[in-house]
Amino acid sequence: MDDAGSLRERLVEVGVHLVLTEGTAALGLREIARRAGVSHGAPRRYFPTHHSLLSAIARRGFADLEARFAAAMAGLTAPREQLEVFAREYVGYALERRGMFELMFRHELLDSDRHGADEPRLRESTLPLFERLTTLVARCRDEQRRDAGPPEDAAVTAAAFWANLHGIAQLWAWGSLQLVLGTGGPPGAERLDRLVAEALDAHLGPVAR
Repeated sequence: MDDAGSLRERLVEVGVHLVLTEGTAALGLREIARRAGVSHGAPRRYFPTHHSLLSAIARRGFADLEARFAAAMAGLTAPREQLEVFAREYVGYALERRGMFELMFRHELLDSDRHGADEPRLRESTLPLFERLTTLVARCRDEQRRDAGPPEDAAVTAAAFWANLHGIAQLWAWGSLQLVLGTGGPPGAERLDRLVAEALDAHLGPVAR
């Protein structure tokens, strides 16, 4: 890797470390430059805007999440099982890496109009995740339906399920779900698994367990 590529990589790595350890509020351009050991103007040579640097950092989050999916789903062939593992990994990642998760879905970073024509779009990092989810939903529906009629719109179901998972993660992170569910019952991890399973049943129908 040349010096320019090395510095660009270092800026992104510093940003990843900051968001994981200190949250999104720490991702100022000057602070990233300072931690990387360069002048505050240096990042502009590689990232035309602050948003473009934040987008590069957030794309690392999507790559990390995709790697987690691949590892957790390795060897699984049943679509329903794959979808449940996908859902648990998604919620788990959201809770373990809250700063990165927040950055990955910042609307102003996904808005292509805010970037120059030659800058990579964070939005494109979101699409493979949703396409994977939609494919799994479609496979589950096909498996359940057999020849019982035309399939429903898998993308709409996937979008609703995704919104459900996102809501579970956010409300759990804020403590709201724990509040409404009370302090009794099984430990937190088991409750989260139950919530994910209930969401899956709600969108795809229950299966014998």
